[in-house]
Amino acid sequence: MKGNVIETVMGAVVLVVAALFLLFAYNTSQLRSVKGYELTANFEHIDGIRDGSDVRVSGIKVGSVLGLTLDPKTFLATVRMSVEPSVKLPDDSVAEIVSSSLLGDKYLSLVPGGSDKDIAPGGKIKFTQSSVSLEHLIGQMMFSPPAKKPGEGDAAPAGLPPAGAAPGSAK
Repeated sequence: MKGNVIETVMGAVVLVVAALFLLFAYNTSQLRSVKGYELTANFEHIDGIRDGSDVRVSGIKVGSVLGLTLDPKTFLATVRMSVEPSVKLPDDSVAEIVSSSLLGDKYLSLVPGGSDKDIAPGGKIKFTQSSVSLEHLIGQMMFSPPAKKPGEGDAAPAGLPPAGAAPGSAK
């Protein structure tokens, strides 16, 4: 009977330590959604962006993605995001989808413009740059025709024999 009590107490200690670890990890990570004003932006491709993705300015998290929808008329992806109230974006700012590393997660990067007028809460970011698909770039490189070497397939200049002709055969 004494062994069961010790095992039960040790199991409870392990569960408490695991809960404290999860609480610490949640508090130190930036997984929480940012409360602020809402903006929207339209993109052709939003590969890698999902609800909760970071919205960053100069690499610093200033917001989060709230939702993704498809505009049925233009077939563009609409991204709803919230941005901290302290961050005022000029109305000529650019929203672009970038990757944090070669194989890393993607996030929404906001590049502030130089306009004197700010985007109002509930406004729309007009200038966007869609994500670049690594698979698409590799496919283009693999299936595109090789570049011609200089002189390959070109007509020979006047007075010179055609490529591959024996020397001295020019007339």
